[in-house]
Amino acid sequence: MKKSIVVIVVSVVATVLMLFLLGSIWGNKADQAMINTVPEIKELDPRSSEWGKYFPRQYDSYMATQKSDDIKDVLKKDPNLVVLWAGYGFSKDYNEPRGHFYMLEDNINTLRTGAPVDENTGPMPTACWTCKSPDVPRLMKEKGDLEFFTGKWARWGDEIVNPVGCADCHDHKTMQLSVKRDFLARALDAEGSEPFEKATHQDMRTLVCVQCHAEYYFKKTEWEDPDGKQHTAAVVTFPWDNGLSVEDIEQYYDERKFSDWTHKLSKAPMLKAQHPGYETFKTGIHGQNNLACADCHMPYVREGSVKYSDHKIGSPLGNISNTCLTCHGESEEQFKQIVARKLERKEGLAASATDILAKAHFEAAKAWELGATEAEMEPALMDIRHGQWRWDFAVAAHGGFFHAPEETLRVLGTAIDKGHEARLKLRIILAKYGAAEYEGPVFSSKEEAQELIGLQMEKLVDEKITFLNTLREKWIQNAATSGKNIYDPKTEVKEFKASYRDKK
Repeated sequence: MKKSIVVIVVSVVATVLMLFLLGSIWGNKADQAMINTVPEIKELDPRSSEWGKYFPRQYDSYMATQKSDDIKDVLKKDPNLVVLWAGYGFSKDYNEPRGHFYMLEDNINTLRTGAPVDENTGPMPTACWTCKSPDVPRLMKEKGDLEFFTGKWARWGDEIVNPVGCADCHDHKTMQLSVKRDFLARALDAEGSEPFEKATHQDMRTLVCVQCHAEYYFKKTEWEDPDGKQHTAAVVTFPWDNGLSVEDIEQYYDERKFSDWTHKLSKAPMLKAQHPGYETFKTGIHGQNNLACADCHMPYVREGSVKYSDHKIGSPLGNISNTCLTCHGESEEQFKQIVARKLERKEGLAASATDILAKAHFEAAKAWELGATEAEMEPALMDIRHGQWRWDFAVAAHGGFFHAPEETLRVLGTAIDKGHEARLKLRIILAKYGAAEYEGPVFSSKEEAQELIGLQMEKLVDEKITFLNTLREKWIQNAATSGKNIYDPKTEVKEFKASYRDKK
């Protein structure tokens, strides 16, 4: 009797296991059939949901980037930044970057892009769209690079309607990684150490990211259209001709006498670092050992027999066991403590730099007020320019404290040195004009700092909200009804968020 019960139990278990095995085989076959399906995606289709029909796992993980939706106000954290960027858009509004899902909407919502009333108004050029949407490569192909980079930002408002997505990085037929912005290839060839045509697949797992995560400026470029009309394009350009270091790029800009803006207080010819993640990464241990961005920010995931890259791109620290700890031997808690110490050191030096540079801007403004000459001021202003550039290069390289901690601290150290040199020169000038004891104004909030530099924030916010409720709504309607099949309601942001929204 006992023997028969054992036989029955064994038979039931075996049957269940067989059913699980058959289910797994059938599931694997279904997965494989989906993988082997030849995609029918039109070239440069900006709608990620169209790609997601063939690659649902990748698409679902990409859509999960919308969970990173918190607004973190950088100006509130360090009001000195308002002074550092006086006369430039970042003094109005600057938040930490959110997930790829929000890249386009955050560009539209920020006060930096202004409040245009039509396609020919507003403070920013069309180049400000460049890294925000797969509609950009589509327009570059349709219009040509020079045409795309000509005019005001609002010109393409109803054409650029999808956030960063599949078409930014993949070929529509083969799904191979593909760089869609030619200015990257030109910059790599100009720099020379890694010509674009020699890029390997591992290189491409970084280069598709470098299209956007790198330092750039808008190079004024004259051109003539087929009708003989002259235009000036603001072409996105990577300043790598001399190399990738902060000093190399500083030299590039100095040689061309380029500045992003003239500081409202100090009158210094300023540089704004964008997000030199690639340049910083290349100096660190990960870059030197040929790791790619995707190794840490898009780790492989296995579901049954299917292995794919996780497209929920974000900090590796959110998935340490599947990213950092595949190479590092510490426990998760130990590793977090190591990273926290690196970040603390970086933030400590960065705060020192902003304090010193903000004081230098106020002292320069006072020297001008007292009658200092351009010849007297030029050396100090160049120190301010170089000090702030180096600070900005270090902090704007998101994750630089982890990608290359030694280089990040070194660059911040030189920023502090330059700031001190500027202040020493300014003290001599102030003493000459009888103001040796001058102390700049004291402020403790971003609102106080914005008032000090003359920003009319209530007016700026009113204008922005009017734009969002009028022209912005018209852009969405035009895109949805144009018949171009570019509008994707699945990636339209439904909940408006901004650091200034609580003011209204």
